[in-house]
Amino acid sequence: MSDITPKARQRLPRLTLLLLAAMYQTTVFGQHDSLPPPHATKSSLNFSNVLGWEGSRTPKAPEGFKVLPYATGFDNPRWMYITPNGDVLVAESNTYHPWWEKLGAHFIGASKSNSMRSSADRITLLRDTNQDGTPDTRETFLDELNQPFGMLVLGEWFYVANTDALLRYPYKPGQIHIDKSKGQMVVDLPAGKVNRHWTRNIIANKEGTKIFIAVGSGSNIAEKGIDKELLRATILEINPDGSGLRVYAGGLRNPVGMDWAVGTNTLWTSVNERDELGDNLVPDYLTSVAEGDFYGWPYVYHGHHRDNRVKLLHPAQVKDTRVPDVDLGSHTASLGLAFYNKDAFPSKYREGAFVAQHGSWNRSQLAGYCVVFVPFKNGKPNGKPEEFLGGFIADLDKEKVYGRPVGVVVTPSGGLLITDDVSNTIWKVSYEKGN
Repeated sequence: MSDITPKARQRLPRLTLLLLAAMYQTTVFGQHDSLPPPHATKSSLNFSNVLGWEGSRTPKAPEGFKVLPYATGFDNPRWMYITPNGDVLVAESNTYHPWWEKLGAHFIGASKSNSMRSSADRITLLRDTNQDGTPDTRETFLDELNQPFGMLVLGEWFYVANTDALLRYPYKPGQIHIDKSKGQMVVDLPAGKVNRHWTRNIIANKEGTKIFIAVGSGSNIAEKGIDKELLRATILEINPDGSGLRVYAGGLRNPVGMDWAVGTNTLWTSVNERDELGDNLVPDYLTSVAEGDFYGWPYVYHGHHRDNRVKLLHPAQVKDTRVPDVDLGSHTASLGLAFYNKDAFPSKYREGAFVAQHGSWNRSQLAGYCVVFVPFKNGKPNGKPEEFLGGFIADLDKEKVYGRPVGVVVTPSGGLLITDDVSNTIWKVSYEKGN
């Protein structure tokens, strides 16, 4: 210290503070984090009023794209999966928990005429036998499930993730019905009375040797106790027979969409962050996920931003919190995720990620209610999210919407299919102009 002048020594505390502040800043696309302080605005309950789509009205895509109904008449179509032979499987399931009812009939998009007490609990198969772009076969593929969501064909098995268990059934390409009597329990999943984030998505690695299961938290910020969150707010990993269960990554409040970045072995997920800190906290995000990663829930968010509502129990774990890769906006309810691995769309979309945003309820002005596109290059984000499919909001001031997107898949022909659960519609997006 003898070489430091008295004046410089006086500046040390300020420099130390600046360095500490820099440590707690996060970076998204190379820009310093600009998150507001908690409760900069009050926490709002602002439920959307669903109108449905009338006449020829459809969502709106960029110039050159065409949007048409692919199939209608479902009962809360949530998630989709395209089988190796090209069949489209649609999981029809709904949300119900007494907690939702306390917040109002419109929570997460349910209208007064759309009871949250029932769930179709089935998977419907759609098949386009003549390849004209419209399904002409529609069958109940599997029913008597318990809030089904994620689906997967792996080898000679069909897997479905109920909210409380992963099941599998013998499967052969092309079959249109599953024999329920031959179902096998693969692994139990956490559910129970506190089951706020009930969806369970699944995806296999490219070798087919591991299955990853996205399990959301049972609460907002573990307010019932972290001991109630065992194996939740995680991506789990198992062997296809259910053995070897372990936590692959944690601290993910509600991971839903999962997919592999084009040309890589990197898993990505879309995550819903916590509520009740104001309009602009906390951003949902899209992020890459590696073995052992921790993303902060419930203790911190978006890097090392402390949530003072939560007692800090694991400082060593929090120290290693990863910063998410892409900010998707606060309360957007970013759910569906699909990387574009075809060439039917213009070149700007190749390798990029499409994310379906179901839309806000905890914001004074509606946010989300669209499908966004995130550009990628060489397996990494290469630009900010931009709206790709809009037109879901009918009247922003009156909180009126036509529908709410949930799941998104890329079809073998290079188009997109998007589920709209509250209007019971699947939308098809295709490109009609030359590149």
